[in-house]
Amino acid sequence: MANTNMSVYENIYAIVRQIPSGKVATYGQIADLAALYGRARMIGYALYRVDTRSLNIPWHRVVNAQGEISHSPRRHGTDYQQRLLLEAEGIKFSSEGKINLRDYQWQSRLAQDL
Repeated sequence: MANTNMSVYENIYAIVRQIPSGKVATYGQIADLAALYGRARMIGYALYRVDTRSLNIPWHRVVNAQGEISHSPRRHGTDYQQRLLLEAEGIKFSSEGKINLRDYQWQSRLAQDL
């Protein structure tokens, strides 16, 4: 079973690596692209396992469906790091802490095949 999860996680990471700088995707969007329909939380679990110091997998470019960073005490301060990384890529946040998905959401070529 562990190998199956690793294979699924590697597929998730391959999709997340395609998100270009200055764009974001939602957990649900990544789930759909990975054929994990309705399993957005699984995307969160997979990204939680990524070493946040490495940008090999741009985990910081995945946000929730409201265009917000999903805050969690388990992330030990990476919520703040995520915002800083996104702002460094030119992504603007509203005064409510939201990203305008119309402006910044990544449109994958894979999505056209769904």
